[in-house]
Amino acid sequence: MFNENSGLVVIWARNVREGNYKREQVPKLSNLQEMVYKVLDSETPAA
Repeated sequence: MFNENSGLVVIWARNVREGNYKREQVPKLSNLQEMVYKVLDSETPAA
């Protein structure tokens, strides 16, 4: 249902990135949480 460019994904990813919410607080709505995690993980360089 959601993809990396969906409005809710972009908003939630930004809120988590800025520290307004924790990753665990992203709602489990369809695949929203999965897509937000995917976006955030792709922005973080591998250690």
